[in-house]
Amino acid sequence: MPETPHELTQNGIIKPIGQGDYLDRVIDSELAEVFPHLGAVAIEGAKGVGKTTTAERLARRVLRLDQGPDSDLLRADPGILARPPFPILLDEWQRYRPSWDLVRRAVDADPSGGRYLLTGSAAPRGLPVHSGAGWIESLRLRPLTLPERGLEAPTVSLRALLEGGAGIGGATSVGLPQYVHEIVASGLPGVRRLPPRSRRLRLGSYLRRAVSHELVEEGILGRQPARMMNWLKAYAAATATTASWNAIARAASPGQADPVPRATAERYRDALSQLFLLDEVPAWSPRQSFAALATAPKHFLADPAFAAHLLELDETRLVEPVSAGGDGAVLGLLFEALAALSVVVFAQGAEAQVGHLRTAGGEHEVDFMVRRPGGAVVAVEAKLTAAPDAADARHLEWLAARMGAELTDRVILTTGPYAYRRGDGIAVVPLALFGP
Repeated sequence: MPETPHELTQNGIIKPIGQGDYLDRVIDSELAEVFPHLGAVAIEGAKGVGKTTTAERLARRVLRLDQGPDSDLLRADPGILARPPFPILLDEWQRYRPSWDLVRRAVDADPSGGRYLLTGSAAPRGLPVHSGAGWIESLRLRPLTLPERGLEAPTVSLRALLEGGAGIGGATSVGLPQYVHEIVASGLPGVRRLPPRSRRLRLGSYLRRAVSHELVEEGILGRQPARMMNWLKAYAAATATTASWNAIARAASPGQADPVPRATAERYRDALSQLFLLDEVPAWSPRQSFAALATAPKHFLADPAFAAHLLELDETRLVEPVSAGGDGAVLGLLFEALAALSVVVFAQGAEAQVGHLRTAGGEHEVDFMVRRPGGAVVAVEAKLTAAPDAADARHLEWLAARMGAELTDRVILTTGPYAYRRGDGIAVVPLALFGP
């Protein structure tokens, strides 16, 4: 594949030169680095996150397998995959499941890099499909993070934090009202620019269709879409918590003697994960010995706007004080969800894994533990405050005493105007200034 010239954009994201109004994505840098050396890469993620747009910029031929003519062509002439021009994009590949194995065999026959891109909004189901291990690599594309939305030029890099000795500085005018707007506006490119009423209508249609069509009509779940929507709303209410499945089930069936059974709830979770609508953060597994740690995941939907919409929260209700009928109490959890989106996307770009830490008794917890394969660990807390105090830092202080030099850095993501290091070494970073 011929090398495409790239440039570093103002917001710290690398993009190919001459791409017009394309929204720069962190995954662009990942693809530029790995795709020339890999025969096939699958870009996975929820519908509407921009997978096709991202992949089309690299492809020289596109086969849209959710459209009859392209699907019929591949059925009639599978050999088209062995003929240039390359790269070839198979868009919505799961609509014609044999395409996965066709690509796998093509890569097996010719492992040259930069030949195939696959995009899909659901994991394969039904008849067995070869895993693709060793032939097709996967990258997750998530909704837009704040720098990808162009909110602000970030000044603090997660990659630099993981490498140690990161410089901390910068100022932003982005404050609480803008963060609230970004929570409800969505990170889906086709949603966030709509006027508020149109945006709400599209988000509602998106979620209902995911349940009634993608899950029911296509056989992931057999029936009861209304019951599953109730469960999804209860899951949204558990955003940024480790609430038990039983607690979510009871919340989904208030006042009923027969809440959603655990086995059914697990099917709901698996089905929604299959559509990339859930994006849970698993419990952290430390290398060193710790006292007993909780093992439950922390619950997040793929886009904080999904949670806000399911909870019927708009910008006004989120910023109003609770005494005036607002829902400010949940805003901190949704701000953490917005921070989680950035942390997970930037960590993927830095080849790092993300977990959360919580002691079994709940005495200590850290929102995000980011670890690279080499052992570097950065602990990140998200706090809905412009000026974090000692209480906001206490879990990070405990962790530093516990881990010592094994902890590379500590960060508090805030709604404040300045990035700086506190006297205790903790980095205070406005979420708008946090980048890859």
